[in-house]
Amino acid sequence: MSEAYWQAVVRTGRQVPLDRSLDESTAELVEMLGHPNPRLREDLAYPLLTTWISAGVYDDLLGGLGDGVAPGLRYGLGHDGDVSVVRRSYSALLLADIVGRDNTLHVLPSSTVLGWGDRATSWYVRELDHRGWVPEQGWAHAIAHGADLLAALARSRHFDRLELTVLLDVIADRVLTPTSYVWRHGEDDRLAYAVMTALHRNALDPSIVEPWLARLGAGVRAPRTRGYLDDEWPSPTAKNTSSFLRALHLQLALGVQGRADLRGDAELFAEQPAHRADLLLAVLDQIRGESPWLYRQTTRARPLDAPDGPPDNDTAVQ
Repeated sequence: MSEAYWQAVVRTGRQVPLDRSLDESTAELVEMLGHPNPRLREDLAYPLLTTWISAGVYDDLLGGLGDGVAPGLRYGLGHDGDVSVVRRSYSALLLADIVGRDNTLHVLPSSTVLGWGDRATSWYVRELDHRGWVPEQGWAHAIAHGADLLAALARSRHFDRLELTVLLDVIADRVLTPTSYVWRHGEDDRLAYAVMTALHRNALDPSIVEPWLARLGAGVRAPRTRGYLDDEWPSPTAKNTSSFLRALHLQLALGVQGRADLRGDAELFAEQPAHRADLLLAVLDQIRGESPWLYRQTTRARPLDAPDGPPDNDTAVQ
């Protein structure tokens, strides 16, 4: 159908068109999620589909809808810098809405949601295109939309201690995988919020989270050969890791709130996560470890190998 057709649907209240089948409309809108024109993708296709999901249009078809959207996560996977990223990214964003609807209705079997989780995590760690805003194409935002999908999965009743631990590992893999992109469109905040969502489930204790934090902390420490840096530091990956750790620290310190449009979030986020105080200290340890010459130790013993003074010239911030 023409752009004008879908604009008319939006103007008249985003109701499901009566002049064609729901299957036809859905298939066309899902295809439009990968369109390079942001007017079609961001102003028409995604708003209409998510409105219909929230309105219950797909409540009896939720599994089929998700199964139809999930293959978009693999569309053009391995490409970097072309338009295929928007199909992957917006497939992830819509799948987050579908999982969120099941989190409200509790209608899907475990096998379905866990299967989507496998597809989502497999895509997320392999995504090469980290662009946020793309001139003339609008938002790509695969990293941010993927984080939103992980946060939806972290809310799911089908995800318990083991699955939530896997989500943490996937997030660490994503943050630490080398990239030439520096995140600058809120990706670190969205990923930290996905972690906070998992922590609010209170299924993860410090014996799981602290080693995970230590793995991330290792990613912000400059590698040395014979005492010298081998390459410019921080690398884009190290910069992203540092930003992510700082975002997580801030969210732990200030607290986060749930989404008003998601039933159950008020209860999930009503209290701070269990072990919050220990996790705050653990995150701070990793942030201090990035620049041990700068931050004073206040709560834990100073590492024996930490230098006492400012950095040598080769590690100073230029």
